[in-house]
Amino acid sequence: MNDEATPTYIDIIDQMTLGLRFLNDTFGIGARPLVAWHIDPFGHSREQASLFAQMGFDGFFFGRLDYQDKEKRQKEKNMEGVWRGSANLNPPSADLFTGVLPNGYNPPDGFCWDQLCADEPIVDDKNSREYNKEKFVSLFLETAKKQSKYYKTNHIIMTMGSDFQYENANVWFKNMDKLIKHVNEKQKDGSKVNVFYSTPSCYLQDLNKAKLTWSVKYDDFFPYADSAHSFWTGYFTSRPALKRYVRRSSALLQVCNQLEVLAGTQANKGPYGRAESTVLRQAMAVAQHHDAVTGTEKQHVANDYAWQLSRGWLACETVIKNALYNLSGNTDKLSICPLLNISLCSVTESEKQFRVMLYNPLGREIAWNVRVPVQGRAYTVANHAGKPLDSQVMPQFFLGLYHHGKSHKPSVNELVFQASAPPLGFSTYTVTSQKGNVARPSPPQRVQHQEVIVIQNEHLQLTFNGTTGLLSSMKNLDSGLFLPVVQNFYWYQGSKGNAENIQTSGAYIFRPNVSTPLPISPKAQLDVVKGRLVEEVRQTFSPWCQQVVRLYQGSRHAEFEWHVGSIPIVDHLGREIITRFDTPLRTKGLFLTDANGREMLTRRRNFRPTWKLNNSEPVAGNYYPITSTLAMKDEKAQVTLVTDRSQGGSSMKDGSLELMIHRRLLFDDFRGVGEALNETGANGQGLTIRGRHLLFLAPPDSSARLSRLAGELQLSEPQLVFGTLHKKSRHPYKDGEFSGLRVALPASVHVLSLSRWDAHTLLLRLELQFEKHDDRNLSRTVTINIARMFSTLDVESFKEMTLGANLRLKDLHRLSWDTVERENEHRSKAMQEPTDPSDMMVTLQPMQIRTFLVRTKAL
Repeated sequence: MNDEATPTYIDIIDQMTLGLRFLNDTFGIGARPLVAWHIDPFGHSREQASLFAQMGFDGFFFGRLDYQDKEKRQKEKNMEGVWRGSANLNPPSADLFTGVLPNGYNPPDGFCWDQLCADEPIVDDKNSREYNKEKFVSLFLETAKKQSKYYKTNHIIMTMGSDFQYENANVWFKNMDKLIKHVNEKQKDGSKVNVFYSTPSCYLQDLNKAKLTWSVKYDDFFPYADSAHSFWTGYFTSRPALKRYVRRSSALLQVCNQLEVLAGTQANKGPYGRAESTVLRQAMAVAQHHDAVTGTEKQHVANDYAWQLSRGWLACETVIKNALYNLSGNTDKLSICPLLNISLCSVTESEKQFRVMLYNPLGREIAWNVRVPVQGRAYTVANHAGKPLDSQVMPQFFLGLYHHGKSHKPSVNELVFQASAPPLGFSTYTVTSQKGNVARPSPPQRVQHQEVIVIQNEHLQLTFNGTTGLLSSMKNLDSGLFLPVVQNFYWYQGSKGNAENIQTSGAYIFRPNVSTPLPISPKAQLDVVKGRLVEEVRQTFSPWCQQVVRLYQGSRHAEFEWHVGSIPIVDHLGREIITRFDTPLRTKGLFLTDANGREMLTRRRNFRPTWKLNNSEPVAGNYYPITSTLAMKDEKAQVTLVTDRSQGGSSMKDGSLELMIHRRLLFDDFRGVGEALNETGANGQGLTIRGRHLLFLAPPDSSARLSRLAGELQLSEPQLVFGTLHKKSRHPYKDGEFSGLRVALPASVHVLSLSRWDAHTLLLRLELQFEKHDDRNLSRTVTINIARMFSTLDVESFKEMTLGANLRLKDLHRLSWDTVERENEHRSKAMQEPTDPSDMMVTLQPMQIRTFLVRTKAL
């Protein structure tokens, strides 16, 4: 069961595809699961329902929902109904029948039979002194009667076993056999209860046969609380380093998959060895578990998840280097420099001349600002055709903040240049160290108090208060939109545990001691660096909190790169760190969050759409999962933040957005981890985190165009590959630039999946990534010719599949449900009409994903 708050939709789809294919290959198509079963994830995403529906599931059962929501649903007999998973796809494409289980994943009280259970077994021998058959039968009938009051039909489901109570099947089935036998014997005395072994899909079939009219849910099940002071909103941020590693691994896997297709089998065996993307694909699938990417595992388990991912990185590095060798004729010694997140790359730091290859996994051309650590002070950069490019050398700001080890001397400078790459392809750049007065490092300028500091590019202007050192305003130069904006870092004080087991913040739970966060510092020390390519303000808030605010040439967003940690331990209290942006926008309690990187949902502070909220935790009860985007707006302006990993976020007051970026806690929250969330990092003093937020200011009607395209680039980040030149290196290469597409796709179309399925077949998913009201142009229907899409592949035919790629779309027939709107009477039972394979043309509607198995000549 993948988590539903922190993974991206890309990773959910990949994980499900892997598992569904395994079931098909192992048991055959007849074993295709019809019901989704998420009995443990801690809150439920609307996008998850949409994805399950598009995979062909008939129903979805889960165990956890907010305790107040459950109480209301039980009273109204509304524990089951239809969940509308999309505001964009035509019903019932994303509709999914959804049921809440009565006891989570546990058996009814009194019916737990296992090693770790305390309930007595059923004794039906009347000669035994421990005879208790009648007691159990009576208790079961009472339990069934009580549960039936919460559900609409005369069918109810009871889960048996539990997460730690399913070790002895013999004991369980021996007692359940007795229970079934003796309960059903009561029918001769007039009992109307019939109990039998069943499955979720059999249960769902009987609900469908009841022909009832069901309610429709349009929002999601976040946030989840199991009691008044226990909101499970801390895990949205827990273990931020692991969350970032998973996000980067996702992007790397897409690159790896694509190059296995574009370069063929030579990607798997070549001068760099033998390897396959399967290693990373499997590690990423496991990492989506609801106690993996969530950060809710013990430290040694988190270490193992990271180790599994690192094995995948090694395999994919080999695949990428073999593929680029084959596609470009590159004879350099290649490396992907996996430690660039801490400014380490042996190639760029030690070589006088090196190459940089930028691979772009998107279907459109991109521009990307390359930043690499260097020891020198002057460099020239040339593209694949030998044309010189502007570059800028800057002193490193985060120098000395990482534990590099005794043997490594960190670089003092960074080289910056803007690269571009064609769709599904790469461009090559040659970097050469220079002597003399060429491209000297841009020196930082220490700002004196009372000055107003301004940085700007063609599109944006940022102003900083010279006295406080904080951002004070932002202006969109294209629209003339001006907005006061103040950004600072704050911390919530974690609740202190005691002998009475008062609820504390932990890996799962967020519960601050007070509702008002404290600033790390009211002021920041400023340095300013300006050059031809980038202008930046460098802020120091404390020895453990720094930030660089950047405006790159041509960029329509401001970049906030922050470095937080090691978080100090003071007074035996944990700290939960946020970044906050305050503006005068009149947002009326509303803000927007994304669902797994796709559709946006509107949130209202201290409000739930389907029940009256009694919020006893004013901060934690307003936190939501932010997979990629958090936004707020009024009539004239929208402020949008795009993240580089999953985080918790909210708008705690009008005109304000906050994101939690780091947590260090000293007490367990009593939800199963059994240890405090106290990551000590490489140096043993506390984990340090480096991350990035993108800030947009634009009129509301143009905001989605900017943030969605930037968000796509954050989710599917391009891959840098570095080459060490030697005497036999050729330049230019046979192909210093390459594109896997004949022509670029429209900006609205995302190549969601491109991977090898078998020797003659590839898996292709295309997505129109804009919602229907996002943008006047980019929300329009698009048609793609798959036959003429690829530059290196000869497409022979294709089959359209369900989203999980385990069933032909034309063979899908889902259960139909009547709802209170009675829309089903007028709608097709099919999700969509499959594409006619003969014309090879594919049409995409807003937010639509279409999945194909494409047959080609040998890959």
